[in-house]
Amino acid sequence: MPIGVHDLGLFVLAGWLLNVTPGPDMAYFAARSAAGGFRDGAAAVLGVTAGCFVHTLAAALGLSALLATSAGAFNVIKWAGAAYLAYAGLRLIAGSLRRSDAFATAPLVPPAPPSRIFREALVINVLNPKVALFFLAFLPQFIAPDTAEKTWAFIALGCVFNFNSLLVNLPVAWMASRAGKGLRANARATRALRSAVGALFIGLAARLALMERT
Repeated sequence: MPIGVHDLGLFVLAGWLLNVTPGPDMAYFAARSAAGGFRDGAAAVLGVTAGCFVHTLAAALGLSALLATSAGAFNVIKWAGAAYLAYAGLRLIAGSLRRSDAFATAPLVPPAPPSRIFREALVINVLNPKVALFFLAFLPQFIAPDTAEKTWAFIALGCVFNFNSLLVNLPVAWMASRAGKGLRANARATRALRSAVGALFIGLAARLALMERT
């Protein structure tokens, strides 16, 4: 077990539950997989993972503590994140209501090279306040208060979390890429999936808006 870390098994379980819970990151790389195949989905997954490393370093360096000590910073991130998620959800639902066959059969997200998809996923994850709050709230619970290696303990836990997330996210991307073959040929299914993802985004926005700083 890494120095300064306790209850590693519980940490792994908590991280796994977070990864299997649908959220903006999963919606993004699943959509990329459905639209462009597994290669695009894998690029998005790796971008999300890189974003989690950014959150890990921020927590290790104490930058994430700003969310806990400043009500203003917390509210800015919370409302910005909620507004972004609500906008994205409403845009998807509005698009699904259009009856144009050209729109309905278009990819769920515009095609792009893997390098661009990686960068987009990285930015989406880094600017996702839900992820920032997860690392801020959960990592310290598994670090011994009296350890002198808090920075390395943060980094070790972040590496464990990111490795385990790949075991969940890559299979999800693969399954979405397989499902996408049929969706691209079915306009009604494409619209239904857009509406479902949009509703998910709006639900996450509402949950985030109701979140209180503890």
